[in-house]
Amino acid sequence: MGGRLREALRIADSRVDPDQLVARLEAVHRFLGIVDGHLPDTPLVPARTLVERAGTRLALSRNHTVVALAGATGSGKSSLFNAMARMDLSPVGVRRPTTGMTHACVWGPLDGGTRLLDWLGVLPRHRFVRESLLDGQDESTMHGLILLDLPDFDSVQHAHRMEVDRLLGLVDLVVWVVDPQKYADRVMHRRYLREFRRHRDVTVVVLNQTDRLSPAEVPRVLADLRRLLDADGLDGVPLVTTTITEPAGPDGLRAALERAVAERQAALRRLSGDLDSVVVALDTMVGEPRTALAADDPAVATLDRALGTAAGVPTVVAAVEQAYRHRAAAATDWPLFRLLRRLRSDPLRRLHLPQGAPNDPAESLVAATSVPEPSAADKSALALALRTVAERAGAGLPNAWPAAMTAAARSRLADLPDALDGALASTDLGMSRPRRWWQLVGAVQWLVTVAAAAGLGWLVLGYAMRALGLPELRHPMVGEVPVPTLLLLGGLLTGLLVAALTRPVIRWAARWTGQRAEAQLTRAVAQVGEEHVLDPVRTVIAAHADARTVLEVARHR
Repeated sequence: MGGRLREALRIADSRVDPDQLVARLEAVHRFLGIVDGHLPDTPLVPARTLVERAGTRLALSRNHTVVALAGATGSGKSSLFNAMARMDLSPVGVRRPTTGMTHACVWGPLDGGTRLLDWLGVLPRHRFVRESLLDGQDESTMHGLILLDLPDFDSVQHAHRMEVDRLLGLVDLVVWVVDPQKYADRVMHRRYLREFRRHRDVTVVVLNQTDRLSPAEVPRVLADLRRLLDADGLDGVPLVTTTITEPAGPDGLRAALERAVAERQAALRRLSGDLDSVVVALDTMVGEPRTALAADDPAVATLDRALGTAAGVPTVVAAVEQAYRHRAAAATDWPLFRLLRRLRSDPLRRLHLPQGAPNDPAESLVAATSVPEPSAADKSALALALRTVAERAGAGLPNAWPAAMTAAARSRLADLPDALDGALASTDLGMSRPRRWWQLVGAVQWLVTVAAAAGLGWLVLGYAMRALGLPELRHPMVGEVPVPTLLLLGGLLTGLLVAALTRPVIRWAARWTGQRAEAQLTRAVAQVGEEHVLDPVRTVIAAHADARTVLEVARHR
C-alpha cells in the first residue's frame, strides 16, 4: 500500500526552465509575426491566445500556484474544497448544481494573489484567505496555493459549463474529482480528460468518496480507473483516494498539493504543455522545408514567356525587323526611291517605342507605348503561368502556404501592365542611329546616280545641239561605246546590282537586330517578372523558412 501511495503522489520530476520557456514563447511570438499576412488568422488564434495568456500569467505572481478542483455533479468536490481549507467556504447541499460560481481559497499572504484572482475572474465576494494566528505553522506548507472550486462541468446551466471551460484554460494544475458511481463517465473522459493528455505533469485524479466502497472494492475501482486514464493518454498521472468522513481522508491530495506548491513548477509546466500543443498544431501548418524557386525553373521560364507575350514582345520584335528593313532600304536605295520610302510611316515609331538607349534625351519624353493590349488568350496564359509559379513554389506544403504563394504571385497583378509597358519603353532596341554600312552603300548609290544623271545629261545635250543645227558634240569613246552612254547605263546597272546585293544583307541584318531586340526585351520583361511576381513569392518562401527556424526553437524543451 505504501508503494502504491508513493506512486500515486508522484509528480513528474522533469523541471521546466523559466528562461527556456520564455525563449520558446518568444519564438512563437516571432513565428506569428513572420507568418502574419501569409497564413489565415483562425488557425493561429490558439497560438496568439497562448502568447498573450502566458505573458500575463508569468507577469503576475510567480509565488502562487493556482489549482482547480473540477468534477461532475455529486462528485463531492465542494466538500473536498472545504475539507482542504478546513473551513466551510463553498456551499454544499442536496440541490444540484450546488456550486454556481467559482470560489477561491488563498493560503498565505495575498501579495500578487489579488491581481491573479482578478485575472482569473473570481469575484471578490467569493475569495477567502486561509490564514489564522491559531494555525501557527500548520498551514505554512500550503502558502502560495490558490485553490478554486469550479462549477460542475456537467451542470444544466450553460453559463456554468462555460465558466469551467474558461478556467480550465487558465489554471496551473487541475485536480479531477470523480466518485465511485461516475468515474467512468464518457463525457468527462472524452471531452475533458483526453484533452489534458499533454498536461500529465499538471493533472491529478482523485477518487473521492471511497468510504462508499468496501476495502476489497477500492483496489478494483482504482485499477479500472487507471485503465481508463491510460486509454485517455494520462498514464502516470497521480491517482489518489480521498474521503471527508475520516480526518486523514484528504491527506493524499494535500500531500500532492504541498509538493506542487513547494516546487513552484505547476504554472511553468502548464504553460509548457500548452506550448507543446500549440507547436504541434503550428508544425502541421508549416510542413517540410521548401527551397526558393531557381532562375532555371521551368515555371519561371513559362512565366517569362507569358509575360513577354502579354507585353507584346513578338509585336515589338516584328516592328523592329520591319523598321530595320524600312530604314536600311531608305538609306541604301536609289535617292528617288528613298524619297518615296520616307513618305511611308516607320513601323517602330507607330508603336511609340524608343529607338535607342533609355538615357537618350529624345526618348525620355515617351510616357507610354502604343503596343496593342494583350488578347484574352494572352491574359489567360499569364494567369495560368502565375498559378503554375505559385503551385511550384508551394508544392508539398500544407494548404495555407500554396494559397499564400498564389496571393503573393498575384499581389502586384494590377501593376503589371504599366510595368511591362515601362520595360518596353526603357529597352534599347538598337535602332537609334543608322548603320555605317548603310551610309557607305548610300554614298555608292549617290555616286552611280550622279554618274547616270551626268551621262543622261551629256546625251541630251548632244541631241539638242544636233536638233538646233549646232556643231555636233563629239563624245569620248571607250572602245565602241560613248562615255555618256557608258555613264548612263553603267550607273543604272550598278545601282540595280548594288540594290540586288544589298537586299539579302538587309533581311539578314533585320533578323539579327530583331533577335538582339528580343533578347533585350526578354531580359527587361523577366526583370518585371522578378520584381512583381517572383520576389513576392520568394518573400513567402523566405517567411516559410524563417517560420520553420523559429519553430525549432519553440519546439526545443
